Amino acid sequence: MNKLVELTRLGQSIWYDNIERGLLKNGELSRLITEDSITGVTSNPSIFEKAITSSTDYDEDIKSLAKQGVTTEEIYETITVQDIISACDLLQAVYRKSNGSDGYVSIEVPPDYGYDTTKTIESARRIFKTINCPNILIKVPGTKEGFTAVKQLISEGININITLLFSLEQYKSAAHFYIEGLKERLRAGLSLNNIFSVASVFVSRIDTTVDKMINERGKMKDIRGRTAVANAKVIYQIYRMIFDSSDFRELLNKRANKQKIVWASTSTKNPAYFDTLYVDELIAPETINTIPTATLFAFKDHGKPQITIEKNLEQSEQLLKSLADAGINMEQVCEEILSDGVKMFKDSYDKALKAIENKSLRKVKKSREVRCC
Repeated sequence: MNKLVELTRLGQSIWYDNIERGLLKNGELSRLITEDSITGVTSNPSIFEKAITSSTDYDEDIKSLAKQGVTTEEIYETITVQDIISACDLLQAVYRKSNGSDGYVSIEVPPDYGYDTTKTIESARRIFKTINCPNILIKVPGTKEGFTAVKQLISEGININITLLFSLEQYKSAAHFYIEGLKERLRAGLSLNNIFSVASVFVSRIDTTVDKMINERGKMKDIRGRTAVANAKVIYQIYRMIFDSSDFRELLNKRANKQKIVWASTSTKNPAYFDTLYVDELIAPETINTIPTATLFAFKDHGKPQITIEKNLEQSEQLLKSLADAGINMEQVCEEILSDGVKMFKDSYDKALKAIENKSLRKVKKSREVRCC
């Protein structure tokens, strides 16, 4: 049996961590949905930067919009929103079949707004309204300013993917502000039905950072490549504690949805590690793994579909304690990774804007030369 299909039968959703116009045009995304049980799509500025710079699929739209005097930022939003709407349409059947608990597509607010609550809220409102699909998630980074925006946006009924979460405390904040947004909505006399949110916990970058710190210290080398999984397994326990509690059950009774965890950044960055490590070790019901292309097909070929999230849980808790005892402050480490993540997406966004400017100038100049001749 297809191992990806087996994974979904264990209760874990597979979202595809990739989108580009070519996948929509050639039917590949549709095939992944029908044959490989892909039930969602995530995007980010790095994914769109690659899509725009590595193909000509967007060039005609860029040319047309540039001629109309549309700004570079508006062109970026227009062409990315077009892809997102197409993906939402492809996943409508999944959304309906799951009664709104799956079938989502994520798009991020401009990363320039990562530390600006007001602009994040304004941007999320605009994008949500423009796309106007029930299965859209607006990605907001897990910064202090982002969390404040999440509470407001959830209270307005806007579906949110809280992204760039790394630490236990960051995850707790994501859950807290989602719940506070629901309560705010209830106080306003509004329904909780059809409001959906996920918390995207990034995995591989933790091992990249902590492994480097371990190597520099020359100690605890036996735990290299194990911190990210241990961290994620403990976060899953926090998820269960929060969303299986009697307090949240009151919201469930008012038709609220649990905020599912998305395991993100699940490709292995270190070639010494098994290529499906961050999928194999984090299989759990009521969770989502958003998987990039190479890792997706690797798991389909030789993944191990079995519930693993609570295996070696005690050892995972002990590993995190050992790091603290060794002077590695995971909360501080994760705050730094978060800051780096916001910057990385901003850099990708800026590169995408530059590519659009270059394509706009080249196309406009060429068309003028033809008219002159």
